[in-house]
Amino acid sequence: MAFAEKQNTGASPNTDPIRVMVVDDAVVIRGLLTRWLDADAQLDVVGSHRNGKIAVDDIEKSNPDVVVLDIEMPEMDGMTALPLMLAKKRDLVVIMASTLTRRNAEISMKALSLGAADYVPKPESNSEITTSIDFRRELIDKVKALGLRARKFKTPQRSMRAATDAGRVSSQAPVSRAAAPAPAEARKPAFAPTSGAVTSSKAGFSLRPYSSARPRILAIGSSTGGPQALQLVLKDIGAALKDVPVVITQHMPPTFTAILAEHIGKASMCPCKEGADGDVLKPGHIYVAPGGRHMVLESAGTETKIRLIDTAPINFCKPAVDPLFESVAKIYGSAVLSLILTGMGHDGAEGVKTIARGGGSVIAQDEATSVVWGMPGAAANTNMCSDVLPLAEIGPKITRILKGSAR
Repeated sequence: MAFAEKQNTGASPNTDPIRVMVVDDAVVIRGLLTRWLDADAQLDVVGSHRNGKIAVDDIEKSNPDVVVLDIEMPEMDGMTALPLMLAKKRDLVVIMASTLTRRNAEISMKALSLGAADYVPKPESNSEITTSIDFRRELIDKVKALGLRARKFKTPQRSMRAATDAGRVSSQAPVSRAAAPAPAEARKPAFAPTSGAVTSSKAGFSLRPYSSARPRILAIGSSTGGPQALQLVLKDIGAALKDVPVVITQHMPPTFTAILAEHIGKASMCPCKEGADGDVLKPGHIYVAPGGRHMVLESAGTETKIRLIDTAPINFCKPAVDPLFESVAKIYGSAVLSLILTGMGHDGAEGVKTIARGGGSVIAQDEATSVVWGMPGAAANTNMCSDVLPLAEIGPKITRILKGSAR
């Protein structure tokens, strides 16, 4: 669909549009993406190129905020162009675009570790791309969210190394309404498991006490920026996971989730796999919701089993965090420890409420170290979290809780 003029999507007239570059060797796809993006009032396509070399040479002149970068292109492919682009513009946001093959999924995961901010999976054929409302929505939403985030903090968290550094030197990190930790005197009651008081935070939300129950499960929800955040947190926890199963919903398509499970397994040194229908949860094992299916838990006598549900998307997501969290709360009650990491949207917020009302504990990632503070921000603003922490502090905190040495 072609557009004669920019569509008004609520952009402020005093706000400069996000500058976008599209790099794809397929002329039809390149033209289509350019028209979609340029039709939005908050976006301005400043470059459209057929290969990585031309795009790299044009970075300084066009000065984009965001680049949508294809993987397979002649003369210079996306993986070769990626580090060259980031070297020319440190705060550049790069979103990889690839079809859903295992090879491209592996490459996209590698690109995230090299500095790409995110990826968008392209439908297999040109006709599917042309008619895919979901692909168009995801592309535009990610370009806008990541572009705005980069402008807010000047330098985006392009890798978990950057996010880790931001958490470890939080006194130098950008301070925002929800990124700044509450002062010590305000936070202290939130760590007292016997206290029933809800503590107000100067960051704009309230914190609840941690549960006094020893956790019997760790449940995690994440989206944009999640793959690297998950690997970092679970690596930090490591051997402390031996006594509890871990269940994860990461917003990802099929194929990508299987590869994510492999990467998490290597990082954490724990067995990790896509959850399969009927799997019995085992302590020390990690289960990732497979792309395209919702993963929930059910009680079966003394065991807890995974069930995969092929129903409609929830919060535009499949898998979604809310159904997993709600099923976890129903089975484990006050023995739930849950975590909401970086991600777009608000998926998980209802599940957070259910876990907290059941007596469980919730930790959310802070804004300064999130690639996008959508999901953790929504969780924090339920006033049901026990902590809102920088990424680098989450793993050590969970480790102490699992060992029973801190709340």
